[in-house]
Amino acid sequence: MKTICLYFEIHQPAHVRRYRFFDIGTDHFYFDDFENERLMSDTAQRSYVPALDTLLEMSRASEGRFKVALSISGVGMEQLELYAPEVIERLQALNQTGCVEFLAEPYSHGLSSLVDGDAFQIEVKRQTEKIHDYFGQKPTILRNSSLIYSDEIGTMAASMGFKAMLTEGAKQVLGWKSPHYLYHNPLVPSLKLMLRDITMSDDISLRFSNPQWSGYPLFADKFAERIATLPEEEEIVNIFMNLSALGIAQPLSSNILDFFMALPAQAEKRGIKFATPSEIVKTHKSVAPLHVPDTISWLDEERDTSSLIGNNMQKEAFNKLYSVAERVRIANDSHLNQDWDYLQDTFHFRAMTTKPSHVGLDRGFYDSPYDAFTNYMNILGDFIWRANSIYPSDIDNEELNSLLTTIRNQAKELAKKDREIARLKRKQDKHKE
Repeated sequence: MKTICLYFEIHQPAHVRRYRFFDIGTDHFYFDDFENERLMSDTAQRSYVPALDTLLEMSRASEGRFKVALSISGVGMEQLELYAPEVIERLQALNQTGCVEFLAEPYSHGLSSLVDGDAFQIEVKRQTEKIHDYFGQKPTILRNSSLIYSDEIGTMAASMGFKAMLTEGAKQVLGWKSPHYLYHNPLVPSLKLMLRDITMSDDISLRFSNPQWSGYPLFADKFAERIATLPEEEEIVNIFMNLSALGIAQPLSSNILDFFMALPAQAEKRGIKFATPSEIVKTHKSVAPLHVPDTISWLDEERDTSSLIGNNMQKEAFNKLYSVAERVRIANDSHLNQDWDYLQDTFHFRAMTTKPSHVGLDRGFYDSPYDAFTNYMNILGDFIWRANSIYPSDIDNEELNSLLTTIRNQAKELAKKDREIARLKRKQDKHKE
């Protein structure tokens, strides 16, 4: 039976403010709260609220037959908590229907998987804990930032206990193969791979309202028919996109929500069902290993990481940021940790790209990639100064970690002794009675 796996990402970066060279060492506030509030409120009202209301209506109308997967970055969740709690309420209502599966992803929507396995695992664990706190679900399926994936990243995911990862159906790894099957990691066969159907996903998220597109207008019956007429053995169609595509990339005036409302009935009429990633992993077997020696993503035509760390500016910023990853982790300072989360966001690196791109490129207030690089490096200069100033910079990471471990162990011993003293005091008072 043909099965649609519909997945939406929810993420909003914390946008930085204009930060000058002379602010380094004196001003440690990097983010534009007013702009972040404006952007999140605008996105919530134009996209998230009406889109989630539609998904909620679809789930109730289908009596459980409609299914959808969602992932929310930790940083995105923080933005929702601050500026759009009504979105969280709708997510919780959707969760109550039993039709949604929440997926794991890095807390920061950053690039730690490319350079620091420990940081990546910590981030994913923090995000899954937040998902569990809000929705009571423990994610078993992982999607990385921008669907970044490689064989090595897959082995990390498997070591964390995940059953599958979502990634891009990139031509450079698929070759003649189809994305409409379940594959597995060649190094750890237990980790299954679900591949995004690029054409069908982008027809909705990028081209839906474009009157110049040859497929315009796209109706639910026509879309369902395309799926129904796929070769019989091609059973899985993965439609992955940002939730903001519904209302922002494709305006509500394009009737994008009407398209989704009509899709379940048109699919059912043709014997097509909806399923979550976990359900697909349970009901389908992998057909083959998929070798991905080089990193892929869902960005740009190349479907790789070249728009994130492809030029010298991006590489310098990337290397400098993650050079202090271990020290930030060891220091465990709350203010430093929050800034660390926000500064890892892929948005900052994508703003520095010099590649020609017509898909999803938003530089914010930056005039050019060089402007983005200069501003980010000014912020990073102050951030690294702070990271090194918490503890003397002449103490290396190994020595610092050993010292802090000793201090924490001593604190635990003191706490244990305090409890024992309190116990003995209670016992003594009881004998006095």
